[in-house]
Amino acid sequence: MLVAAVRAVLVGLGHRTACYASYAEQNPDEMEIVGLADPNSMRLATFAEKWNIPDERCFSSAQELAAIPKFGDVAINGTMDEVHVETSIPLIEAGYHILLEKPIAPSPVELNLLNTAVEKSGVHVVICHVLRYAPFYNVIKQRIMSGDIGEIIHIHSTENVSYHHMAVAFVRGKWNRRETNPIMLAKCCHDLDLICWFNSGINPIKISSMGGRHFFSSKNKPDKSGENCFDCQIERECQHSAKRHYIDNNWWPFYSLSGEINYESGGEADEIASAKHISNNDYGRCVWHSDNNVADRQSVIVEFENGSIATHDLVTNSARGTRKIQITGTKGEIFGDMTTGVFTILKPAAVDGEEYHEEIVDVGVIDDLHGDGDLRLVQDFLNLVNGNTPSLATTTLIDSLNSHKIAYAADISMTESRFVNFDEI
Repeated sequence: MLVAAVRAVLVGLGHRTACYASYAEQNPDEMEIVGLADPNSMRLATFAEKWNIPDERCFSSAQELAAIPKFGDVAINGTMDEVHVETSIPLIEAGYHILLEKPIAPSPVELNLLNTAVEKSGVHVVICHVLRYAPFYNVIKQRIMSGDIGEIIHIHSTENVSYHHMAVAFVRGKWNRRETNPIMLAKCCHDLDLICWFNSGINPIKISSMGGRHFFSSKNKPDKSGENCFDCQIERECQHSAKRHYIDNNWWPFYSLSGEINYESGGEADEIASAKHISNNDYGRCVWHSDNNVADRQSVIVEFENGSIATHDLVTNSARGTRKIQITGTKGEIFGDMTTGVFTILKPAAVDGEEYHEEIVDVGVIDDLHGDGDLRLVQDFLNLVNGNTPSLATTTLIDSLNSHKIAYAADISMTESRFVNFDEI
């Protein structure tokens, strides 16, 4: 039987929402964009033109959209982290299934409020933990599930954040204050989710964390550095130059050019307009003179109820961004680098007269920050909404509670220099 396209409303018209909505361009028989909500009138108009949405289906807020009779099936919520809960609850109460950008909420209180609303409503709320869908991690999960390495003893993961990604998002950008966006939540909730997914069904019991802001601070500012990269004597010599990153190299335009008229309207801003725009906003600031206070390195140790241990290291200012994983089990181990698309399985082989057997698994190099997981996630969400069996990777709200609580606990542990029991959160 032919299934009608799922009708989707877009809430929060930023880069991530646009990415997920692009599924409708490639698969119009599966998803149709039927409504929009965003307080930015210019962005609202741009998206309305792109998706041919009439004025009566364009709203300035999620609350306004949810207040009228339901005209869609699902909502894709890509608003900023701090308003995820307040924008999602009205949509849940209106009966929309939600694809919700991560992290879910900045605090345990809001996380629990959302969970209560979902439990009452019966709708599906799927969290955008897209790395579960990346072939690299999905195949690793399959191998764990098949028993290839036995029971998990230890998981170690590392996220290396590139110097330019760190600068744009966590020094100059929207996630540079730990009061609302602890970096272990804002940047590493993917990694903590993977740890909990690999250790599926086993609860954390204790968390410890160390780290802090030691590099991107005023004490490290070079001589003759200016407060703004567009008025700095050494800008051409600086690896963190905003002009180099966002003008010369055109890195991260969806952050640095947000609000620039030509860019927002779908055109390409010229160099002069771009430079003027960036020099007058936060993205033009020197990384040594910004108001950031999130950690620029942090490590977390998690003990699970079965005695297994997981460690995660956040390392910033890396030349190349990547994620690495090593999982040791009772029968073998898996280790690999997401950027290469390759992981290795090693198994003890003493009974065969060897030290170990080695299997190399190549899932392919995918030039994508999320390892080709974004649209696979959307496809899986639509599959769930249509009543089909959830996939191995499906991550509903209840699946994400543990990983978020680990992030909250890690921030407490780091700032208070103590172990945190999981049941404190």
